[in-house]
Amino acid sequence: MANNRTPRDQESREKNPTRYVYKPASSLPDPTPDPDYDFYWVATAIAGQDNATNVSQKFRDGWVPVKAVDHPELQIQANKDGNVEIGGLLLCKKPKEMAQARREYYEQKARNQMESVDNSFMRNSDARMPLFSDRKSTTTKGSGFGNGSK
Repeated sequence: MANNRTPRDQESREKNPTRYVYKPASSLPDPTPDPDYDFYWVATAIAGQDNATNVSQKFRDGWVPVKAVDHPELQIQANKDGNVEIGGLLLCKKPKEMAQARREYYEQKARNQMESVDNSFMRNSDARMPLFSDRKSTTTKGSGFGNGSK
């Protein structure tokens, strides 16, 4: 039998070059980014129970509720106070400088805790059997067990 087929790599499909890619809608809409503010969803209720402690803590931390009239692109009705609230979550904003200062504070706190753990760990080191504190992780795509190789 003669092989008079066109090789597959020489064939082309005559279709629309752009493909639609489905992306499910987010449960919470994203406000239009503002270069001066960071946005955050604050839980006002959990499992139907008010969470006033969390809300007051976030307000003391500098978060301010966002008014629905300031963000018409969200296409939602305002709560009784005129703020953006969806399903027990209140949209709040904070100036970027304050948010960055908060991030730096908690990053420094985490570094101090890791340093303390390392110092405590290395205190138990013995010259006869030294301990190592390597902070490295690697990922390998192996040729061992589980991938069908022998």
